[in-house]
Amino acid sequence: MLNPYFLNGSKNEQNLIQSLVNEQLKMYGVEVYYLPRQYATEQTVIKEVIESKFEHAYPLEAYVDSYEGFGGQGTLLSKFGIQEKDDLTLVISKERYQEYISPFMKDIPNMKGVTHRPREGDLVWFPLGDKLFEIKYVEHEQPFYQLEKNYVYQLKLELFRYEDEVIDTGVETVDDEIAEIGTGYVQTLTLIGAAVTATASATVCTSGSVNSITITNMGSGYSIPPTVGFSSAPAGGTKAVGIASLTNQFIDCTGSKSGRVNQVYLTNAGCGYTVAPKMVFNTLQTETGSGAAATAGITTIGSVQTVTVVDGGSGYVSNPSVSIAQTGATTAYGYGIINSAGVVVAVAITAGGVGFATTESTVVTINAPAANDGQGTFIYNEVVTGSTSGTTARVRSYDSVNNTLEVSIVAGSFVAGETIVGQESGASYTLRTLNEDDIVDPYADNDNIEFEADKIIDFTTRNPFGMP
Repeated sequence: MLNPYFLNGSKNEQNLIQSLVNEQLKMYGVEVYYLPRQYATEQTVIKEVIESKFEHAYPLEAYVDSYEGFGGQGTLLSKFGIQEKDDLTLVISKERYQEYISPFMKDIPNMKGVTHRPREGDLVWFPLGDKLFEIKYVEHEQPFYQLEKNYVYQLKLELFRYEDEVIDTGVETVDDEIAEIGTGYVQTLTLIGAAVTATASATVCTSGSVNSITITNMGSGYSIPPTVGFSSAPAGGTKAVGIASLTNQFIDCTGSKSGRVNQVYLTNAGCGYTVAPKMVFNTLQTETGSGAAATAGITTIGSVQTVTVVDGGSGYVSNPSVSIAQTGATTAYGYGIINSAGVVVAVAITAGGVGFATTESTVVTINAPAANDGQGTFIYNEVVTGSTSGTTARVRSYDSVNNTLEVSIVAGSFVAGETIVGQESGASYTLRTLNEDDIVDPYADNDNIEFEADKIIDFTTRNPFGMP
């Protein structure tokens, strides 16, 4: 039996060793952040984790024991692409963890497994490389029971691979890391900005402007509107410019859209024409469709030539009506062309009016957008909620100029027309359109890769094993 007069590790001796360990870590270690993993949702049948999040970060001193793979050995080319397998081994104080981290973890919801020691799956932010690492294994018996006690945890870490986890700890240096490691699936929401009426000014031509266009043949098979060409005006005049629109678009048996030209709108009615200009509809090599034809008519009594947008306004959902008036003249009409952000970018003239003079003031009136109470600025990484669908997502970027909001970690499906509200910023805007196919992955081009690969090696039924 053991000699009873030797304690083989008294409480005081153990405390001394632990204090020395803590002091060494504070002297020669680095300050890291420990991020415990919370399990937000899981599949109920096989308990598969669907979503996890990291909303807490605790500072802790750690000693770098080894850093395998940082010399390039951890960069591997696999069938899944280039993978970073950088490994890191850290040593932390057992006492410091149990006294300064473990008590707080007990009150965190959706925690699974033990909380009295570091857990596999938790993250560690390493400041020297500004990277997140995932704990793969916790060694808690090395060194082995010195004076009948263990004093440190040895953490085996691998470079964290982001998979749409929520990282919102409140520590800016940690949260910004997801911008470096990628955002996974990103959905673009186009919002309706605050309602502001657009303004514009008009240019008048006293003689020789196009004031009517008659479609003589609508053509067929157009996939996109063809460009409209006008013959040039005589010397000193201005060439007219128009935009074609399509109607009766449908999906044909080849799966392509096919349509006919139903109208031509003028962005510049031209000036100085003595005879009606000739018109032609042109298609690019990548476009389809043919047969469209039209004739133009001109007026020798002053009419509106161009309408220039001064302020595009915001909050437009549909193209607004435009009227151009002048004392003693027949009112000209057109409509504003809006972009995806709901801003008027141009004005198309549908009727140039008659009797306009350059010596008289011209008033351009653009219909106001529908009332919209959009306000505020969305904050990076905050949660936004759809008022109708209840869908939630995390903000990745917000472009206030173009009124576009990029979100990820989408739970549900947003609905056009509902209000998108930021939980932290209080920003609120109506959703105009959404794109559900915005996956930010420049390498997701598998069809092209396969096509090019088939030029090198035959994998058809004639050669299923890809023999050269």
